[in-house]
Amino acid sequence: MTVSAAELEELPEHLQRLVANAGQLPLWHRHGQASDSARRSAVLILFGEGPAGPDVLLIEKSAHLRSHAGQPAFPGGGADPGDDYPVGTALRETHEEAGVDPAGVRVLATLPALFLGPSDNLVVPVLGWWDDPRDVTTGDPREVARVARVPLSELVDPANRFRVRHPAGYVGPAFGVADMVVWGFTAALLDAVLEAAGLHQPWDDGDVRPLAVPPVRPGDVPVEPVDSDVADRAAPTVAEDAGQSSSARTVPGR
Repeated sequence: MTVSAAELEELPEHLQRLVANAGQLPLWHRHGQASDSARRSAVLILFGEGPAGPDVLLIEKSAHLRSHAGQPAFPGGGADPGDDYPVGTALRETHEEAGVDPAGVRVLATLPALFLGPSDNLVVPVLGWWDDPRDVTTGDPREVARVARVPLSELVDPANRFRVRHPAGYVGPAFGVADMVVWGFTAALLDAVLEAAGLHQPWDDGDVRPLAVPPVRPGDVPVEPVDSDVADRAAPTVAEDAGQSSSARTVPGR
């Protein structure tokens, strides 16, 4: 389902602000021009009203993936032939990974595409509202370890905010929520989305912690590791400072 302008006015104020400010997210200026070979991908940023208040859906990747195993992410992946890209791609992948019925999601807007050079993916984040939240389910256990509905109150709590330093030198925002450390592309996008929604609270960005990257043990990886096709599982390349605005597109009502 898609949402009309009138329906958008009936949704929580933070979502109205997010859609209105989507073109101002401080991410786009640090992403270069997409390559000719870039794979079209999409992720779904799915908001809902849960037992602990407004929340957003995250998945934790399986330890059996070939790259970035065990990393939290938004559900999503590469476009398949016949997909109504990017919305259809995001909804299909979220159904496969978290059991979310596409018919129960109202699409609010598509954000400007982000090019992730390390994985050669051109990613379109899709904003959605969960009309009838249900229990989430884990899809293929070779790809998804678990699914979590994370309250926005936990994400904006300064006690759960810090930055991480990857052994490769990357330093960026992170969230300690739902027994996960959310970092990289997902954390930077979450940080920008929360600010655009007017939910940002000051936090100590001088708190920089080393990112623990668990070693791969022989029993952790099957003979044929599973390739992750989810766009935001690429190496983090987003910036933390504000930059140029771009154009977001509100999805019109049918």
